[in-house]
Amino acid sequence: MAKYDILKSFYNSSRWRKFRVAIIAERDPVCVDCHRVIANSKEIELDHDPIELTPENVNDPNVSLNPDNVRIRCHDCHNRRHNRFVHKQEQGVFLIYGPPLSGKTTYVLKHMQRGDLVVDMDKLYSAISLLPEYDKPNELLRNVLGVRDLLIDNIKTRYGKWRSAWIVGTYPDKYQRERISDATGATIIYCEATREECMQRLEADEERRNRREEWTEYIDRWFERFIA
Repeated sequence: MAKYDILKSFYNSSRWRKFRVAIIAERDPVCVDCHRVIANSKEIELDHDPIELTPENVNDPNVSLNPDNVRIRCHDCHNRRHNRFVHKQEQGVFLIYGPPLSGKTTYVLKHMQRGDLVVDMDKLYSAISLLPEYDKPNELLRNVLGVRDLLIDNIKTRYGKWRSAWIVGTYPDKYQRERISDATGATIIYCEATREECMQRLEADEERRNRREEWTEYIDRWFERFIA
């Protein structure tokens, strides 16, 4: 079965139809976005939100048949949310920087959408080494930078169908940040944290705490090199 035929099959199933009828019967037919009353029940879109339904999670009833994971929307708001039948939006690019343990990846996870492109140095290290994210062998630095630069080139040329791109790294050098921003059109976002805050997070992180000297050096080096 083709990947997205799985979703089509689910939405045509009796268990989904029964679930849909039950939810609509117990809730007011009001769109959660525009607050319009939807008079015709056939026009109600029961939208999986906050966890979007995918071929990977469709068989998990905690996602697909969970009343807490569905919202009532009208056709227009549903299509707008899923970028259907609308003009293609300009691809946004964001450069997220700050000291180690300042919350850069957390920020991206909070704001990104499924289908976004994320270029994160920590994730790239992990992807090509199969080591935990806190373990960064110097022997792989050139390889990681090569993969990063290739992906940034993809962003420069808007290669691919991604919605937004997030370039994540420490980037203490102002001029490097500006070069990347000029080349990609990225909006620069600073995840601010003091050295003391970074050290507190290091102490609270059990995995990184075992490599305390190494990560303390990362933090100190960043604050020594940082140019606002």
